[in-house]
Amino acid sequence: MAATDTTPLSGASILVQCLLNHGVEVVFAYPGGASMPIHQALTHVRSRLRTILPRHEQGGGFAAEGYARSTGKVGVCVATSGPGATNFVTTLADAKMDSVPLVAITGQVGTAVIGSDAFQETPIVEVCRAVTKHHYLVTRTEDLPRVFKEAFHIANSGRPGPVLVDVPKDVQQREIVVADWDPPMHLPGYRPYRRPTRSELEKVLEMIRASEKPIIYAGGGIVSSDAAPYLKAFAERTGIPVAQTLLGLGGFPSEHFLCLQMLGMHGTIYANYAINDADLLLALGVRFDDRVTGKVSEFAKHGKIVHIDIDPSEINKNKVAHLPIVGDVKQALQDLLQLMDEQGTKAPTRSGRCAEWIRQIEHWRETEPLRYADREDAILPQYAIERMWQILKERGELENTIVATGVGQHQMWAAQYFHFNSPRKWLTSGGLGSMGFGLPAAIGAQAAHPATTVIDIDGDGSFLMNIQELACAYTEKLPIKVLLLNNQHLGMVVQWEDRFHEGNRAHTYLGAGQEEEPYPDFVTMVKGFRCGAARVAKKEDFDDALKEMLDSDGAFVLEVMVPHQEHVLPMIPSGRTVRDMIKT
Repeated sequence: MAATDTTPLSGASILVQCLLNHGVEVVFAYPGGASMPIHQALTHVRSRLRTILPRHEQGGGFAAEGYARSTGKVGVCVATSGPGATNFVTTLADAKMDSVPLVAITGQVGTAVIGSDAFQETPIVEVCRAVTKHHYLVTRTEDLPRVFKEAFHIANSGRPGPVLVDVPKDVQQREIVVADWDPPMHLPGYRPYRRPTRSELEKVLEMIRASEKPIIYAGGGIVSSDAAPYLKAFAERTGIPVAQTLLGLGGFPSEHFLCLQMLGMHGTIYANYAINDADLLLALGVRFDDRVTGKVSEFAKHGKIVHIDIDPSEINKNKVAHLPIVGDVKQALQDLLQLMDEQGTKAPTRSGRCAEWIRQIEHWRETEPLRYADREDAILPQYAIERMWQILKERGELENTIVATGVGQHQMWAAQYFHFNSPRKWLTSGGLGSMGFGLPAAIGAQAAHPATTVIDIDGDGSFLMNIQELACAYTEKLPIKVLLLNNQHLGMVVQWEDRFHEGNRAHTYLGAGQEEEPYPDFVTMVKGFRCGAARVAKKEDFDDALKEMLDSDGAFVLEVMVPHQEHVLPMIPSGRTVRDMIKT
């Protein structure tokens, strides 16, 4: 888009140029009446900005999340007004809960008819006010450069999150001469950057030196702040074991000696035991989510808590910290390492004071590992995931693999049995738990990383919610792979029915009765989208089927028939404690 100081440009062309100015390379956009000018402008920059057409606005939003989660860049999605915009609500709530940088652009009816219940009008800013980090209704074409500068800054600074920009059609159509493409921002009170003070960090080191049973509780903030290498250096320097949240996986190498894997409701027994007995909990980039804490009053009750997080609203919100620190966790870890160098701080575990603690954790890890009762007459979902991880490792492809998931049992098994040694390889809907997330998120990640293997580990319920995005994968030549674990049920709800409702089935069966073949016929459906597909039901056939999927040139779905009786274990029931853990 060639523009001079005297060339009038439409608001839509200005909007697209703003995207280019902020380094956007891919946008996920579904057109409609109120956003047509934006799409017309996008056609003029095809060589510089790739527009991917999802088959549903929610799919486009989740794809933008997959792009953002896998790159750390701001994901961008576009929808029209009314139903197009409201289809973004789940995406925005998901990004808000999981701290994903997103700019969602919606068309809106003309300013003259806003508030009149015009065709396809919804007050989307009001609808989304509680599920966005910030939001704009742009009423002047002149404001577009400033609004988009602010939107990208807000989305990717401090605690990342989604920003909604609602642009009426007449604002898109009006032509003006842009006086300043880089106007000053007007964000009074927004101060996203805070560096922990030296005195705060000195207190952290004092508490570590006084501790005999320290634990690091690392969350998604480690990943979103790019703090992973500094966490590894800090853990190795201090010798403190690390337990991770669902969103923190990959923030610390899974195969590292100090890694206790995931904690919480479906975390490892040894991670939960360690958290329960620790005398010092270093909570880094976390929000003390209820799926981690269980009964909050009993969580980490024996120890002192240091909580470092960039978002001041999370400090003391769910759990009161003995030492609350508002600040960027990456900067905090960098400064802690430098301070330790200055002080000559020795690792407490290596000095002998914490040796017994490490031995205790090792005992728990050896006697209470993750386990399942494997079978030869069926493919268990745990086995399928673990075997895929083993094959990728044997082939030397793990570091070139990104995994997305839907939501449910398969998501938890993936967290337990697929191991991540680096960040941004694990894409999952944590806080909101959005079914239908996996397939479009994988598409977004594949668009960002064309040379990477991107696998969606999904369940039949989640996969069906956005299966239409296979059309997007095929037409856009995005060779995503789907490991579809089909148990014909809403597995996680079935598990709760079995555990807490005497096995009474309340609309959790997804099949169609007594047919011999599974319903729906996913293989036929997938082939209808011209993607590769296969079904496997016998364990002895699994390896060859998996390799066929991994070696396929295009998008491919491997449907794996698994029994629905399996439960995700261990499990700490909601609102309960480690003492109530279900192991079998």
